Amino acid sequence: MKKYFLATLLIVVSIVLNGAVPCFGADQAKEWECLFCHQYPGLVMPEKADRFKVISIDKEKHFSSPHGKIGCIKCHTLIKKVPHTGLTDIECTTECHLEDKEKIDVIDLSLYSIHENEQCSIENLEDHSSCRVCHPLYPHSNNKKIRALLNMHTGYMVCDMCHLKKVILKNLTYDWKSPDSVKFYGKPYGRYSIEGNKIKEFWRSISRMFKRLFSKEMYPEQAGETGYVTSRIAAFSVEKEKKKIVMNTQDTEKAIEFTTREKIFAPGEKEKELNYFHRDITKKEFSVACNECHSSKGGLDFKKLGYDDQKAKYLKELDVKRLETEYEIFYFPHMFER
Repeated sequence: MKKYFLATLLIVVSIVLNGAVPCFGADQAKEWECLFCHQYPGLVMPEKADRFKVISIDKEKHFSSPHGKIGCIKCHTLIKKVPHTGLTDIECTTECHLEDKEKIDVIDLSLYSIHENEQCSIENLEDHSSCRVCHPLYPHSNNKKIRALLNMHTGYMVCDMCHLKKVILKNLTYDWKSPDSVKFYGKPYGRYSIEGNKIKEFWRSISRMFKRLFSKEMYPEQAGETGYVTSRIAAFSVEKEKKKIVMNTQDTEKAIEFTTREKIFAPGEKEKELNYFHRDITKKEFSVACNECHSSKGGLDFKKLGYDDQKAKYLKELDVKRLETEYEIFYFPHMFER
């Protein structure tokens, strides 16, 4: 039974986030087993300091594509368990392209180029925190089994939510912070909205006015630029009934200066500087961080944050930590055999 725990958990998550058990034909059944995980936007695996792979799949785009009509395992023949890091080889001629097998076998097909138009992630997020000066947008890379799951949280909460030393910080509450500018890759997700760039549009209108006054040429009206903003969950301290966000932006300039000088620090100076920046920050075990939100004793009130009763209940009781603490390998049960 243990080896089927992941599949059961993912079914529950899917029902919670989508509101119902997915309905599809038998030909797409095994495809949905993979999308239990891969349907969620922001699943990202860092490769290098400035590069990462997106492994989320927009299920609507995928099912409407030619490849959405067949099961994933017909091409991804090596995938039989979790984790399956590095198993990116695909086989396109198990049942399809049989007449073109010789041509396809010599082509260096890229897994990510095939799903490129179906991926969803955040390319840039302007939160102006000191964390982002040194740490990348998707910072979790060490634990191959759960790194994509951890990085998914980038689109929904700030770093401090998991890494604050809450023992020394009292009277904390949690809410959605003011929106930050964001650049999405693929379909936008999370608590986002579209907002025109009012500052750029203002100066553009001033420029057009002067051109009309001092030039005989005609300049057509141009539509203002629009961009996305997104709000994420953050911790706030409460003093005298006033909330103040607990997010280090006051040290951002100092952190930038640190990056320009860190290679010339004397022994001990770099450690002293890092201790200063991380004075309110702790590196927590996966199971501890998860329990602070996804447990009956967790401090996050999902209903207060706007989730309906059903989603709030399951997010509160979701036993995510068992993914990492009790199970090393998960084998996929064939739940949808015809």
